[in-house]
Amino acid sequence: MPVTIRHRRAAAFAVPFVAVLGLGLGGCDFDPTSIFAEKYKPEVVPDVPADKLYSDGLAKLEDSDYEGAVKKFDNLDKQYQYSEWSRKALLMTAYANYEGQKYDDAISASKRYLQRHPASKDAAYAQYLMAMSNYKQIPDVTRDQERSEKALVALQELVQKYPTSEYAADAKAKIQITRDQLAGKEMEIGRFYLEKRNFPAAINRFRDVVAKYQTTRHAEEALERLTEAYWALGITQEAQNAAAVLGHNFPESPWYKDAHALLAQNGVEPREEKSSFLSKIFRTVTGKTASAE
Repeated sequence: MPVTIRHRRAAAFAVPFVAVLGLGLGGCDFDPTSIFAEKYKPEVVPDVPADKLYSDGLAKLEDSDYEGAVKKFDNLDKQYQYSEWSRKALLMTAYANYEGQKYDDAISASKRYLQRHPASKDAAYAQYLMAMSNYKQIPDVTRDQERSEKALVALQELVQKYPTSEYAADAKAKIQITRDQLAGKEMEIGRFYLEKRNFPAAINRFRDVVAKYQTTRHAEEALERLTEAYWALGITQEAQNAAAVLGHNFPESPWYKDAHALLAQNGVEPREEKSSFLSKIFRTVTGKTASAE
């Protein structure tokens, strides 16, 4: 069978290559892996003792080098996985990020810690760091309050899961502040609707404040605004009821004086409807009921 050009070229290239291999294999000192040795030489990373990495991380924290501290604790976590050092390193990573105002990174590290070590002695602190990282990012009341809602959830979880921890009291105080923030946002929207004379939408917002945030400082104004909105719609009985609940629970409030004046100038007085939504809400919270005047 005649040899084609393609076959001849293949043979021409094959012979030298085989010859080279033959020469190499025939030599007693040739190492066939040596031609790859430089390119694929493994890099040997010396192990640093765990306590040294931890101390270095603490030193970075002391110098306010939070990014450097995070790197040290991250290396410790990676090199000594599943050890007590790894647990400590992950917690300190969350703390260093928090101190460095890398709050989202602090939240991520705290969540990882709680997933890996939910029953550890420092779980309450990890939960506190996560809650505070959200809390520190609460925006002013004119902006979206998603971060406030996340802070509230994390703070409430802290109180529920770790009620005897040293962080519970501070969490309770911040829960009230966060709830006040969320109520303030609802009030801002409700006032906007009231000014636009969209009274049903305004009523919905003010009712939400009373239903969800009746222990905040916004409850008084919400009741007065309900009096205004109901009166504007001609729903006299609801306006009287809102004013009565306001007066009984906050008799010295300037908001009650405004609500009372609004009704009085139109010849009616505050009057409670005991089966109403508002009466039930405040009776549940305070144990009080309003009295008809």
